Amino acid sequence: MLRRYKLMKRALLVSFVFLLLSARGFSQQNLKLWYDKPADNWNEALPIGNGRLGAMVFGQPAKEQLQLNEETIWAGEPGNNVPKNVYPQIEEIRKLLFAGKNKEAQELSNQIFPRQAPDNLNYGMPYQTAGSLWFEFKGHDQYTDYYRDLNIGNALTSVSYKVGNISYKREVFTSIPDNAIFIKLSASKKGSLSFSIKASSPQVKSNFKAVGNKLYFEGTSGSVDNKIGKVKYVGIAQCTLNGGKLSTSAEQLEVSNADEVIIRVAIATNFKSYRDISANAMEKAEDILQRASVISYDLAKQKHVQAYQNYYNRVQLNLGKSAQSAKTTDQRIKEFATHHDPELLALYFQFGRYLLISSSQPGTQPANLQGIWNDKLSPPWDSKYTVNINTEMNYWPAEITNLSELHQPLFSMLQDLAETGKESAREMYRARGWNMHHNTDLWRITGVVDGGFYGMWPMGGAWLTQHLWQHYLYTGNKDFLNDYYPILKGAALFYLDVLQEEPTHKWLVVAPSMSPENSYEPGVGISAGTTMDNQLVFDVFNNLIDAARVLKVDANFADSVSNALKRLPPMQIGKYGQLQEWLQDKDKPNDHHRHISHLYGLYPSGQISPFKQPELTKAAENTLISRGDKSTGWSMGWKVNWWARLLDGNRAYKLIKDQLSPAPTETKGQSGGTYPNLLDAHPPFQIDGNFGCTSGIAEMLVQSYDGDIFILPALPDELANGSVSGLKTRGGFEVAMSWENGELKTLKVKSTLGGNCRLRLTANLNLQGAVNLHPAQGENKNPFFKVNKIKSPLKSEEAEIIANTYKATKLLDFETVAGKEYIFNVK
Repeated sequence: MLRRYKLMKRALLVSFVFLLLSARGFSQQNLKLWYDKPADNWNEALPIGNGRLGAMVFGQPAKEQLQLNEETIWAGEPGNNVPKNVYPQIEEIRKLLFAGKNKEAQELSNQIFPRQAPDNLNYGMPYQTAGSLWFEFKGHDQYTDYYRDLNIGNALTSVSYKVGNISYKREVFTSIPDNAIFIKLSASKKGSLSFSIKASSPQVKSNFKAVGNKLYFEGTSGSVDNKIGKVKYVGIAQCTLNGGKLSTSAEQLEVSNADEVIIRVAIATNFKSYRDISANAMEKAEDILQRASVISYDLAKQKHVQAYQNYYNRVQLNLGKSAQSAKTTDQRIKEFATHHDPELLALYFQFGRYLLISSSQPGTQPANLQGIWNDKLSPPWDSKYTVNINTEMNYWPAEITNLSELHQPLFSMLQDLAETGKESAREMYRARGWNMHHNTDLWRITGVVDGGFYGMWPMGGAWLTQHLWQHYLYTGNKDFLNDYYPILKGAALFYLDVLQEEPTHKWLVVAPSMSPENSYEPGVGISAGTTMDNQLVFDVFNNLIDAARVLKVDANFADSVSNALKRLPPMQIGKYGQLQEWLQDKDKPNDHHRHISHLYGLYPSGQISPFKQPELTKAAENTLISRGDKSTGWSMGWKVNWWARLLDGNRAYKLIKDQLSPAPTETKGQSGGTYPNLLDAHPPFQIDGNFGCTSGIAEMLVQSYDGDIFILPALPDELANGSVSGLKTRGGFEVAMSWENGELKTLKVKSTLGGNCRLRLTANLNLQGAVNLHPAQGENKNPFFKVNKIKSPLKSEEAEIIANTYKATKLLDFETVAGKEYIFNVK
């Protein structure tokens, strides 16, 4: 019996290792963006980055462009944007709202906070480009055998082509460990590399000079739309030749007849912190370059690939092959809706992880609205941090796709905001704690942005702090929780002070506020007790109570928070069978607004569950259907996650198809789509849609918000066969699995924290493994899977709700030991 058990375990292990090695080889071999022509515009160029430095590589043979970014080049200077003496007017808005005078409340809000920023305030500063490097090759406009790619398995981009019988190749990467951009130019025939290097910048204050083997480009941010900037930056491109000759003119380097050329690019600014810009940009840039220059190109490449793959290789996804993979990436995007191409979906998933690795490294600024890639001085929406959805969406893949450390820049920004946000809490609301509204920037502003309609939303801090608590649930890091507990407490303290008693039900609500960017009457969005606000405060309060319990602190304060929690409004089902967006039943059945903020409770929160709240789940589904599928890129990315939580994999996959369709050439509207370089279109480009779809694909494969680990909860029919490894769940579990014909075949669970592991599986599956699996009883005793109980929803008498029936599932428990792996297959 023992021998048979050991043989069975060994067979399971061998088959599982073979499966995972196959998946890994598949991913590393094929997951490339590739093209047979150069980029004609920015949306065809390829992004590279190391969190701090970004570049877009165009791949033009005769005139190559590397458009450059450094994360701290923003207009403006240190300072907050909190208005003075507005508390009396905010009090008046509250009175008007509770008196039912909504239009008057909106008019007063617009008057206090005009759409255009008054002279004494700013509405946020734009993130800006450093400029571009240009490489001009005479005679290279006639070329053949063209190829360019971005290999997201090793974060390298390359270009190759022929001029006559000579083959040319360029390779570019932005080094994570060495903090510089490395470029290697080579040719098949010695002495064939002759070209010039120069720089340009749209910045009004900029200058360029060539000295020795270095090209300097310097500038100062700002000078657009009256947004004066005080960030000074220095870029240096250093050229090292193998053979040939290097000469200089006033503003460019000239390379003649070289065999091989290595170029190292460093960029630095005078930025030290959001309140200090006293650094010496030239000294910083020279220091970075000096460190990079003593490293050979091959060693720098090796170090970079190793550092990158330390993150990237944690998750492998194999969804099968098709003939489409032989086509260029832009062609595959055009055909995705009509041709089965599972490899493109795997590429798109991993591209989202690539973008996060490349735009958010520990110690850097968090990924902004465009990650770190922006070619303008005045980009769309200033490329700021929009925290009524977009910044949060950027970090949805961080925990579930095993990139937990890359959350750190967001946490660091939260530390700053918890300081600057004390000013807005105190000055605007006469409240303790801290808060912010729907936008911030490099300078960590926390006041209203974009006027009294869009900007009167004091909930940005409430949403951002969810990432702190979720990070703890995934990692179990109590030291982290202790360090960031003051931020959780400050957020809870603010809402404890600002909640108002509404007159009808005596519920405690946030007022004034709004349901982000939407309106319930023409031109009126200002409101009290919106559903999303209630859901956010519910999570803020529960997080505080649970964190205080874990850390054994603040028992009296936690009791006060608990008392306020009991007085929050319940969710409500309106007369159309929809989840109400506002406190009153004011939803419009023909509303197709891109923001569906009140579904926050479905995702990313876990307040609405098909198994625990079937009527609320159906109401959320009705809302989602009513709003329609087609929308902006980020909105469709959010919808993928919602449909996954609704356990409808086919509808989630349909949304991915909508998103993975060619983006329109116009840059306005709400049509979404994907550009040839796989970047998300609002339009224009916003990076959040990429991150939203990556997290949505992960949610289709595993979910852990509802007290258990749900395996394959929303697998679409078109992805009936595949495997994945490395996805993370709450409680510190790591999951790998394979499936065939839509059914689970093998499963491996690695426990990093130990404790009870509760699996939710299709009811007809029987797992076989080396541990005792037994039917689950009661609530999951693993504290990381605690589910906060919500109030019973109120339902309109006019509402007709018939809850969905779902495929039968079962819950199984087994005990785990930290550091051990548990392998199962299906009988």
